[in-house]
Amino acid sequence: MEIGTIDVSPGEFDTGWLEVTGLPTGGAERLPLVVARGDLEGPTLWLTGGVHGDEATGIVVAQDVVHEQLTETLCGTLVCVPVVNPAGLRRNARTSYYGDHDPNRYFPDPESDSERPPNTQERIDRRLFEEITDTADWVIDLHTARIDSLPFVIRDRVLYGDRRNSDDAEELSERVGTLAAAFPFPTIREYPAAEYLEENLQRSTAGAALNGAGIPAVTVELGGHSVVDEGIRAAAVEGVYRAMANVGMFDDGPPSPPNRTSIGKRVVAPPVEYEVRRALHPRTETAGLVRHRVEPGDVLSAGDIVADVVTSTGKRIDVVETDHDGFVISRNEGLAVFEGDPVAGMAVRDDGDLVAERS
Repeated sequence: MEIGTIDVSPGEFDTGWLEVTGLPTGGAERLPLVVARGDLEGPTLWLTGGVHGDEATGIVVAQDVVHEQLTETLCGTLVCVPVVNPAGLRRNARTSYYGDHDPNRYFPDPESDSERPPNTQERIDRRLFEEITDTADWVIDLHTARIDSLPFVIRDRVLYGDRRNSDDAEELSERVGTLAAAFPFPTIREYPAAEYLEENLQRSTAGAALNGAGIPAVTVELGGHSVVDEGIRAAAVEGVYRAMANVGMFDDGPPSPPNRTSIGKRVVAPPVEYEVRRALHPRTETAGLVRHRVEPGDVLSAGDIVADVVTSTGKRIDVVETDHDGFVISRNEGLAVFEGDPVAGMAVRDDGDLVAERS
């Protein structure tokens, strides 16, 4: 298998680089690559991290998952890109300096042509996506969310229409569930189809692999950004190994992960029994300072108060209630809020279908 500077045969392990764009001062922007290939045939799984440069836990999980000893028990190939956005990592920032926009919204969408020439970040994402679609059977993309967030797995809705019929979409969605079920975190469905497209999530790493290329993929959100949570890191490494076992990459079950730890308190079982979807909710209709009444993991019913809005002197001027049953994933960062700002991220009850027509 040849990827970037790496050429591995069965039973081999190697590290190298994937050049994705030239630099004005000479040389090239390079993405780090780690590839472990087992002696036995099997699927190829791509593991990516660091699409956002300040999402630390995802990067170290990717680093810890892949190591040379994997080749002794592996069936198939693990391709790892620990840092998809080195330009963001260099400045500990979410975005790159190739464009101050979300780098996880520039992967190709075959059903959304644009007359605009691709910018630098878009060219980088396309270059990586070409390699993924050439070889990948499965994709896991590692991220983190807001400060103090719970870890969770995002399960995208599979869209059908011009590229696949509804039966094929159902089958693809079931394969996505195989990946999602491996992690010891709550599984949260992505936004409804119309909102999903409005947010351009079909052009995220996992969204493009899934809905563009038909490769089963999940996004795993590993708690809050910027600082590594050791408990979440350890649980996520085990989750990746279980996912690999679920898709037939280990004959004797998943290996024991390195660097086990009991540090960290944010790994929780799903706190509700019904299906949930992601929502930036609730939102305030009053500008002021927010005083939260809830914490990540709290289960809420429609009508429960999530936060107070107060003046700068502390006088309460409004309350913010949830319109949905569900549980709190995270609280929004910052004290000041404007009209229409979300005060929390929630997993809210979802009775919709995991497969939807693209329209």
